[in-house]
Parts: sequence; structure tokens; C-alpha cells
Amino acid sequence: MKTTESPGTPESPVPVPAASGVPAVTADGPGAPVPGPRRAGNVLNAFSHGILVIWAVMVVMPLLWAVMTSFKDDGSIFDSPWSLPDKLHVDNWARAWTDAHMSDYFLNTVLVVGGSLVGTLVLGSMAAYVLARFDFPGNRFVYYLFIGGMSFPIMLALVPLFYVVNNMGLLNTIHGLILVYIAYSLPFTVFFLTAFFRTLPTSVAEAAFVDGASHTRTFFQIMLPMAKPGLISVGIFNFLGQWNQYMLPTVLNTDPDKRVLTQGLVQLAASQGYKGDWSGLFAGLVMAMLPVLAAYIVFQRQVVQGLTAGALK
Repeated sequence: MKTTESPGTPESPVPVPAASGVPAVTADGPGAPVPGPRRAGNVLNAFSHGILVIWAVMVVMPLLWAVMTSFKDDGSIFDSPWSLPDKLHVDNWARAWTDAHMSDYFLNTVLVVGGSLVGTLVLGSMAAYVLARFDFPGNRFVYYLFIGGMSFPIMLALVPLFYVVNNMGLLNTIHGLILVYIAYSLPFTVFFLTAFFRTLPTSVAEAAFVDGASHTRTFFQIMLPMAKPGLISVGIFNFLGQWNQYMLPTVLNTDPDKRVLTQGLVQLAASQGYKGDWSGLFAGLVMAMLPVLAAYIVFQRQVVQGLTAGALK
């Protein structure tokens, strides 16, 4: 016997049996609960983004405050330290640039860091290429010597380094400081670039050798351009370390006419005494800080590419 349903009664949905290991599909409405893993992922993303925002505020706020303070007068710095300047006191920068001799310190720093950065990248890339591409007796020993140089504290080398530089007649000279900076930065540069050169394909260099290119030409015209992301990355790190270096120039560069920016800032803070030229001091601080920020802003993409290239190869 067939049963009939009244026309106004809807048919009840027939449940679909779930396959083994597969959850049953139900016709839930828009108010269905969110699965547990997705909710946990959203909470984790919100937490991580919150930490990043807090970290960004902690980093950016002191920089903005220093820039803002460099355009205030001395009275406003203490009376209203968190307020905007009533007007831009550009004379703070002019006073720090001329009266405090920040222009001379800036020029000396550019000469020292520029010369040492070029020398570090050239010598470091050549040493790293040989250690990464050629097998010879003592290869690992030389490599571990460079690694050991990274763990050697510079504090222990200051006294013997002073006598060595003095005996060579390089004390209180720009080129003497350049050579010390190169020696100080080579271990990290060789360590970084050796791992980078190992990720580069060997087929390109082998093709160049087949075509008759020498080792020198292969390195400078083929392998070095391929290592550009790694060179930019290690160059940024060396630039930051050498630009902010204070201990080495303090010991090896006592000539007032050849001071670098870090020495000049300390001298500016010490020489003001009871005058309290805080606006000029903040202006000099921002002058020393701007080149590093500009380098990061311009080369930030290359730095990331150089750090991740070894993992993507």
C-alpha cells in the first residue's frame, strides 16, 4: 500500500551516509560553527600581528622622537618633550654641521667606510669563491680559521693591534683604519659568501672554461654578477657595523682632525658641558643615523633575496 503525504508537508531530508574517514556533509545554515583549526589559526595570526605592531612601535617611535627633537629648541625639549616643535629650528642642523665639525667627521666616516667596504667585498668574495669552488690541501683549515675569527672578541686584540698598527706607521691615518676595518669584517664576509657561492650552479663556470675564459675572467664577469644578492646583503651588514664602529677608531685614531662620526658625537656630548646644546646633539645624532636608514630602505628587497637565496636554490 502506498502512503500519500499532504501537499503542505515538506519532505524530510534524507541523510547521506559518510564514507570511511570522511566527515558527513550536513546542510548547515550560515550560523554553523567555525572548525577548531581555523579558529586557532585566526587567534595565532591576530597574536603574531599584535606582537609585530608592538615591536614596530618600539622601533619607530624613538627614531621619530629623535628626528622631531632635532628641530626643537633647548627649552622645548625639556618643557614639552612629546609635543611637536612650534617651528622648524633648522639652525640646529647648521650649528651641528659647522660649529660641531660634523661635516669633517661625516667626510672621514665616508672615506673610511667606503674604502673598507669595497676592500672587504672584493677580498672576501675572492676568498669565499676559492674556498667554495676549489679543493686543495688545507681548504677546510683555512675556512675554519675565518670562522674562528668571528668568535674572537675584539676586546682582546685592542692592545696588540695598537702596537702592530703603530709599528707599521699607520696609527692616526685613514688608510690604517681602513685596513683594520677590512680585517675586522673579513671573517663574517667569507663565512656568508662561501655558503652563497656553493648554491650557484657550476655549469655556467664550466661553460666559461670550455670557451677559454680564465679563472679571473670567470670570477669577475660571470660568478660575481650572479652573487649580487649575496654581496648586497653582506655589504649592508658590514656597512652597518663599520658605520657604527666606535671602539676601533677610539683606540687607533686619536687625531682630532681625523675623527669619525661616532667619535664626533661623543665629543659633541662631552664638550657642551654646562651649555646644554641638546638640540645640536640630536641634530648630529640624526645626521649619523640617516645614511643607515637610507641604505636599508633602498636595498631592503636585495637583503631579503640574499638571505633567502640559499634556501630557494
